[in-house]
Amino acid sequence: MARPSLSPQLAQRILDHARARGLPRGTHLPAQLLADTFQVSRGPVVAALEALAREGVVRFEPHRGFFLARGAAGLGRRRPPTPTPPDEEAYLALAADRLDGALPDRLSESALMRRYGLPRTRLLRILHRAADEGWIDRLPGNGWAFSPVLTSQAGYEQGYRFRAALESQALLQPGFRVDPQALAASRAEQQALLDGGYRRAPVPELFRANAGFHELLVGWSGNDFFVDALRRANRLRRLIEYRLTVDRARLPAQCREHLHLLSLLEAGRRQEASDLLRLHVEGAGAIKVPLLG
Repeated sequence: MARPSLSPQLAQRILDHARARGLPRGTHLPAQLLADTFQVSRGPVVAALEALAREGVVRFEPHRGFFLARGAAGLGRRRPPTPTPPDEEAYLALAADRLDGALPDRLSESALMRRYGLPRTRLLRILHRAADEGWIDRLPGNGWAFSPVLTSQAGYEQGYRFRAALESQALLQPGFRVDPQALAASRAEQQALLDGGYRRAPVPELFRANAGFHELLVGWSGNDFFVDALRRANRLRRLIEYRLTVDRARLPAQCREHLHLLSLLEAGRRQEASDLLRLHVEGAGAIKVPLLG
């Protein structure tokens, strides 16, 4: 497997590949074919294609994949990208391999060091981060065991239905209380994303902001069972969400709905907020679930 740090270089190699072959606009760029061409694994190639999609050089189409947004003649040299922290790329490579079923349920640190070409200190940082997020656990000695995660379309769809029911009801609980300071902080975060942060934030940060927003609202219910259930659902869907957060064009609408929900709750209009939250979650599921098909 290619080391995760190769992803930025692969983006330029993909452009060089397209230019050398005179590929026209609209040409399909299959990730596995490119991985075979460059003799690397699929994960770094997908990361490179996602980076090119954010730059507008390629486009992503649900159910189909990545396509050139410009012809070969319009493909110049890329400006040096803002470096992605090495740990971030290694973390995403581990997540992708787990979701693809390329890793066993249990494995040793030495096996992971060999697979990703990482020193033990960096590997441990990544593994402890995954453990903090709930999708891997340390075993006695130097072994690690992956926790269950959603991998099927059916399970993912059921998760959205569960969240729509749970979150909308959480807003109607008798103990529901808005925390004004937390609301102001959440509003500032969502506004910063809407103002352009959604284009630059790493995929895990986008997931954290979205999941944290929903957990905040449910937390105001005053019912710990609601909160624990939602956090478990978010842990289970985390890796799939990392993969599906490719088309960022829908994120501004998501942020605007989040801001509207905050305004409704601030005004004490809980029933309206509950109805909107149910539609908001169901709408996200209607967009994302088919992408796993």
